[in-house]
Amino acid sequence: MEFKDNPISVVIISYDYYFCRMARRKNKRQFFEHVEVIDAGAKGKTIAKAPDGRVIFLSNAVPGDVVDIQTFKKRKAYFEGKATAFHKLSDKRTEAKCEHFGVCGGCKWQHMDYQFQLEYKQNEVINNLKRIGHLDLPEVTPILGSAETYFYRNKMEFSFSDSRWLTQAEIESDEELGNRNALGFHIPGMWDKILNINKCWLQEDPSNAIRNAIRDFAIENNFEFFNTRQQTGLLRTMMIRTSSTGEIMVVIQFYSDHKTKRELLLDFIADTFPGITSLQYVINNKGNDTIYDQEVICYKGRDHIFEQMEGLRFKINAKSFYQTNSAQAYELYKITRNFADLKGNELVYDLYTGTGTIAQFVAKQAKHVVGVEAVPDAILAARQNAQLNGIENVDFYVGDMKTVFNAQFITQNGQPDVIITDPPRDGMHKDVVNQILNIAPKKIVYVSCNSATQARDLALMKAHYDIVRVQAVDMFPQTHHVENVVLLEKRK
Repeated sequence: MEFKDNPISVVIISYDYYFCRMARRKNKRQFFEHVEVIDAGAKGKTIAKAPDGRVIFLSNAVPGDVVDIQTFKKRKAYFEGKATAFHKLSDKRTEAKCEHFGVCGGCKWQHMDYQFQLEYKQNEVINNLKRIGHLDLPEVTPILGSAETYFYRNKMEFSFSDSRWLTQAEIESDEELGNRNALGFHIPGMWDKILNINKCWLQEDPSNAIRNAIRDFAIENNFEFFNTRQQTGLLRTMMIRTSSTGEIMVVIQFYSDHKTKRELLLDFIADTFPGITSLQYVINNKGNDTIYDQEVICYKGRDHIFEQMEGLRFKINAKSFYQTNSAQAYELYKITRNFADLKGNELVYDLYTGTGTIAQFVAKQAKHVVGVEAVPDAILAARQNAQLNGIENVDFYVGDMKTVFNAQFITQNGQPDVIITDPPRDGMHKDVVNQILNIAPKKIVYVSCNSATQARDLALMKAHYDIVRVQAVDMFPQTHHVENVVLLEKRK
């Protein structure tokens, strides 16, 4: 039986145009019928098996579905494909809330019940630690789920485009398509295609209201939306940041400098949404839309908003890094502090400290904390936040993590009892791992947003350290992403 009237058909239609284009590039397409989807894998893909035993990676199915599969990519050990018909729907399914699900690509697991999302995330962490790191694990603490599974993000970035993404139905329609302007997200794998977003379920209101009002005002006033290929237009990107304190930041990025239009739009935003705490803009006509090397100009209000956690206040500006799930970040930091089990007399090194949030969060339980980060602006913010919070037992240094821990640095700052490390997705450079082994702290608390690279790094330490505790934390419901915290203790 095929579920032609099921909402899944919308997903199939939305994927058809892209996958058909991809398939035409490959002549070796294959079709498999009545295949059971058996597992979830990396990057949000689900897994089935072809009759010859090769893995098939799917992006539009849930474990437990029985489907027909059309492949569009073939490799020696696997296929990539899509489900084209559903003969049985998994009991792990739930109805996706977002009208853009299946096209946007931002919340790939929205159609999977949250309890099963957590199960597969925990399995991924354990499998990576065992398969990649070949690590001996203690009993693993169950993953900590998020209390809020929607509207949990405090930062969203949207792109303007004068040529919005069209569905296959629109392409085949004889109807006039009308306005092609869009404000939304990039189509996965297509850097120049933007999906116009009506409602996003990731950031609480007034995020949707602000975005839609800005888009409608810009269209009504004939503002030019950006064209990525031609590098033309006025409106380029928009960022909205919210905080647990109720403050809101909006940053509009303009490609060209048109004072009259710019002020017309910014005044409209300020008048329509008087609750905005910080209204800023950027003029950026370089080849990419990153703002970290650009001047951010405050138009109205403050140039920052405040985040708060356990009595600590953190100043967040347009360029600041801060965990995008504020409530779950608090849980993550509590687990990190709990793993460190500080008694008040320890010297702690906080590697990849960013704006110093973890360093300040554990400072009241430590004798002294030393934070290290390679980004100068982040360290400046860390020092400002420490001063704001009246924390005096922290020091922050700018430095390349691969070279900073020389003999002079250790002499100056002391031999750490505990090292907390929270590297980016690529994990730690092997030289950093070697430096940590040379320092030989009693404990290491490794916080990771990528358990695969975490497993690789832990494998380099397993001859000298035992893994004592493992705790995954779900920071991003409806996606495959997961954080993991590991406590290591030095062998005696």
